[in-house]
Amino acid sequence: MGDINATLRAPDLRLDKACRLFRLNRSGAAVVEFAIVAPLFILLIFGMIEYGRMVMVQQVITNASREGARRAVLDGATTSTAVAAVNEFLDTAAVNSGSVEVIVSPDPPENAGYGGAVTVTVSVPFSKVSWLPSPMYLGSTTLVAKTTMRRETVK
Repeated sequence: MGDINATLRAPDLRLDKACRLFRLNRSGAAVVEFAIVAPLFILLIFGMIEYGRMVMVQQVITNASREGARRAVLDGATTSTAVAAVNEFLDTAAVNSGSVEVIVSPDPPENAGYGGAVTVTVSVPFSKVSWLPSPMYLGSTTLVAKTTMRRETVK
């Protein structure tokens, strides 16, 4: 019986020795693998940050255009009240309203008759609202949100 155990252990020792020698020759392999994977991983992280910010700002300007349109369709509304509503919403959402373009059509909104459509368009270049110093993927993109509502006036 002791003889069988000795023969079973011998190949294990030889295999262990060969694996140990193979592991000793791999010094620096992790560094090389990291050097290959790290730039791709960093680009992926920056891309997720950039696209996440784009989706967030798009939602914010959509809501801002909606608020501007709500104000523009009321009786006695002016273009400046609609623009002020948009800028107020953008300021509370921490989007720099200095780089935002707001267009109210028709201008002034009271030119739209009873039940007429009033459109508020908000646009901002993504490079002005990006969290990254120079956006890699969406730098030349302009985010646009448009809301149209019917004018609420008394006949």
